[in-house]
Amino acid sequence: MVLPLSAYAPAHASRRTVDRLRNPWSWADHSWCHGARTAGPRVEGEIALWSGDELDLDAYLARIGYEVERDGELAPDVRTLTALHRAHVGAVPFENLDVALGRPVPLDLKSLQDKLVARRRGGYCYEQNSLFAAVLERIGFTVAGRGARNRSRGADLPPVTHALLVVTIAGEQWLADVGFGWQGPLEPVPLRDGVLVEQSGWTFGIGAEDEGIHVLRSLRPQGWTDLYAFSPQTLYPGDFTVMNHYSSSHPESRFLGQVVAQRPGVDVRRALVREVLSTVRTDGVTEERTVSAAELIATLETEFGIELDDEERAGLVRVHPGGI
Repeated sequence: MVLPLSAYAPAHASRRTVDRLRNPWSWADHSWCHGARTAGPRVEGEIALWSGDELDLDAYLARIGYEVERDGELAPDVRTLTALHRAHVGAVPFENLDVALGRPVPLDLKSLQDKLVARRRGGYCYEQNSLFAAVLERIGFTVAGRGARNRSRGADLPPVTHALLVVTIAGEQWLADVGFGWQGPLEPVPLRDGVLVEQSGWTFGIGAEDEGIHVLRSLRPQGWTDLYAFSPQTLYPGDFTVMNHYSSSHPESRFLGQVVAQRPGVDVRRALVREVLSTVRTDGVTEERTVSAAELIATLETEFGIELDDEERAGLVRVHPGGI
């Protein structure tokens, strides 16, 4: 199923206008595009904004371990959204390894499928939620992007650099975010002020602030912690491209020059930042240990399930503070 063009652009919008919504750099400087998408055959007046019509759905379902015979038929409903979200989070790790290696991070669907599905790598928010948006669009969900300020690091005012999704089902909005790393939700969260949800021992809530801002919060032993705040403004794939450019190349990006890998497990959540591996359990017990350069690759492969080739292994060891 594809979404009506009128949902994203005026009814008279030209193909060039639509292309700008998908990737604002594609018309100005093609070096930004990393393989800009072109529209394939589809019903006149409609467009798959997230390229869901190009998705290899069977390969994706195999990657996340979703079996229709066991897990249920796919339909644009809450059950399917919840099952897919939980399976994706459990199978595809959060990681910035291409950024750490100085590589570009393309967001076109072909590249995302090759990296996250075929090569069984992970990715960060723009990659994971762009792929998930294509999956949801393919199944028939109404899905839109959002941009958030990450509040999990303290009380400063960071730029809007986190990408998430909002899915509308039967008139109700759900926060869907498979790309926030070890602190993120396992399942979608109803986007209503005051909502509290418990997910396998981890509790999340939604708060509301001025100007229509929503806040995703996590309940810790010491109390509630804000994870991120986002406005109701709809973002498009091209907006994710702009945010991705900052996170993958700006000197102030926290992803440059260090390895980051995270996994929001059910019983234990893990995060590796530079050489420090942290684990936290549902009761709040947290442990940290230092990962040496010699241990780095085994840690990424065993603790986070990231499959690497020889070139990647060698490059990541050099990035490690103790590497050569």
